[in-house]
Amino acid sequence: MTIMIATPLDQEDEELQVPHPDSGEVQPMEVAPVELAASTVEAQPVEKPPRSLKFTWKIENFARINKKMDYSDTFGVDGYKWRILIYPKGIDVGHLSIFLDVADNSTLPYGWKRFAKFSLAVVNQFDNKCSIRKDVEHTFNGTTSNWGFKSFMPLSDMFDPTKGYLVNDTLIVEAVVRDFLDDWSYDSKEKKGYAGLMNQGATCYMNSLLQAVYSIRTIGNDKPSGSFTSALQNLFFRLQAKTTRVSTKELTKSFGWKINDSFRQHDVQEFNRVLCEKLEDAMKGTTAEGTIKMLFEGEFMSYIRCLSVDYNSTRKEFFYDLQLDVTGCKDVYASFDKYVEVEQLSGDNRYHAEGHGLQDANKRVLFLRFPPVLQLHLKRFEYDKSQGTSLKAGLILLFNVNCVLQINDRYEYPLQLDLDREGRKYLSPDADYSVCNLYTLHSVLVHAGRENAGHYYAFIRPPVSDEWYKFDDEHVTKEDVKRVLEEYGGEEEINDRYEYPLQLDLEREGRNYLSPDADYSVCNLYTLHSVLVHAGRANAGHYYAFIRPPVSDEWYKFDDEHVTKEDVKRVLEEYGGEEETENSNAYMLVYIRESDIKKIYNMDGN
Repeated sequence: MTIMIATPLDQEDEELQVPHPDSGEVQPMEVAPVELAASTVEAQPVEKPPRSLKFTWKIENFARINKKMDYSDTFGVDGYKWRILIYPKGIDVGHLSIFLDVADNSTLPYGWKRFAKFSLAVVNQFDNKCSIRKDVEHTFNGTTSNWGFKSFMPLSDMFDPTKGYLVNDTLIVEAVVRDFLDDWSYDSKEKKGYAGLMNQGATCYMNSLLQAVYSIRTIGNDKPSGSFTSALQNLFFRLQAKTTRVSTKELTKSFGWKINDSFRQHDVQEFNRVLCEKLEDAMKGTTAEGTIKMLFEGEFMSYIRCLSVDYNSTRKEFFYDLQLDVTGCKDVYASFDKYVEVEQLSGDNRYHAEGHGLQDANKRVLFLRFPPVLQLHLKRFEYDKSQGTSLKAGLILLFNVNCVLQINDRYEYPLQLDLDREGRKYLSPDADYSVCNLYTLHSVLVHAGRENAGHYYAFIRPPVSDEWYKFDDEHVTKEDVKRVLEEYGGEEEINDRYEYPLQLDLEREGRNYLSPDADYSVCNLYTLHSVLVHAGRANAGHYYAFIRPPVSDEWYKFDDEHVTKEDVKRVLEEYGGEEETENSNAYMLVYIRESDIKKIYNMDGN
């Protein structure tokens, strides 16, 4: 049975207690059709379409459902059609997955968008106060036409007859859609204190990256010279001063772009490197010269040792960002371990040693110096070797879609990244050991979608803040940190789960990442600043960003013109990566070294 109840906008639902989840897994069942009981609709009479509505879906014979996914009946809010999408056996193994879906997305015009606040709940039939309810805000569009939770609740809890969720083989799911806003009435600056950026067609990747760069306040204080510098500084000024969404047309015009260029999506890493180069060139001869290098440049030493002859080689290299493997890596630290592991050069890959010819050798990389702002690109895409194409992971370029694999493996990233962990194993013996390499997560760029369609947005934590915000083009919404960290890790279809910490310690395990020549006086402990998320497949999609403001524990989602507050748990957990409906994965992580935070955010008085 399905029940719809129109509720006034100012009516607040009672906050529901969430039981402590126990671990457990359930094996997926065979896919087979099942006939559900017919549903009925009961609605309170209203003169106009409701602006807020509670929809109840009573799913009978739940254990007999063998379909991979199932939809509820369609319900309307303010004339717009919605439905609940459920994965009875889950996307994330061992968890029930629930989403809100735009029911008529296939018939809507090109470029459509909807912004809504909504909650999803599984009702506890023994005690309503123990029902599990989760709230979220999202900008729905043609690429991300459904949104919700891959790991809504453990299947072990749901199937436990003593807990009251599945009673007489009946599950009750609720959706409350409220505060619906059309695309033109939403004002991120007024509601969240942050302005969004307008999407010119396919510029979400640029919007996400610009929001992450803008939140690093060291950039942009000098007098502009040249069309690019002037356009970028004008853009940053409008982000700070304007109360409505901001256009990026002046900036793209300074690139020499034409209208059709704004409708062709580029890779966010590729654009990031171009942006850094342009900024570096524009700052030459000004008081800001060297700022980009100071912020983003790191250094590592490449060591080669021949096994059969007395020949060794070392080479120093610089980087502005690091590409980390996701496949086979559980989290950021596992990726760093893989980055510095010894590689054997043998067979067709033997090393050419001067005076000795081709030799078997060992090669490894250790870091001399990590930058204050550490940019990590997760290799979410790679060529399919079975198509006869060489492997090149991580770039979202316009190649043959049959030769590209999307890596949605679950991947974890921490809020704090300690690169001095385990005896500074990532550091070279020549590194400066006086520097503390503890980093804090600043932003997460997310890609949502598949290789031929998708969208970028960003989760960003304001400087020195514990709040996170989602920057999705012109929409800015507050985001739960748990969602940022957990929901975008990734799962299945090469979407392996991948974890990233809030703090990243690159001096762990005896500083094994550091070169013997590194400066060991520097503390390499980093804090997560931003997460860029990609939704889509390899050659198209949507980008958005999660960013934490300076000196804050709050996170925000920057999705083009929409800015929303985001829960930190969601930032850390939801974007590790999953399968199917939400191919929204963390694609780029930005960490800021703890010891440099005040300097980066211009809070040291200089």
